[in-house]
Amino acid sequence: MNAHDAGSAGGTPPARSPEYRVAHLQDRLASGELGELGVRIEVRGGAVLVTGTVPSAQCREEVLGSVREELVGLEVHCDIMVSDTSSPDHAEELS
Repeated sequence: MNAHDAGSAGGTPPARSPEYRVAHLQDRLASGELGELGVRIEVRGGAVLVTGTVPSAQCREEVLGSVREELVGLEVHCDIMVSDTSSPDHAEELS
């Protein structure tokens, strides 16, 4: 392989491609304390979509911090919800 074969078809080196960076971020999230979370990261067109549900606002901020660090320069859309784990404030009515 020569230096001209090192990049992808679009001329972007593989280590800088959005797909590579997303895969690296997924590995980073899976290997850390946040590994059990249901966060999905997908490349859609020229942007990255981050979706899922996390147990707390702090957890959401940790995920968003990792996303910001890893995907600098990419258009990122985040739709990460915080699950409501509080107890109900009224009894459920059954019919």
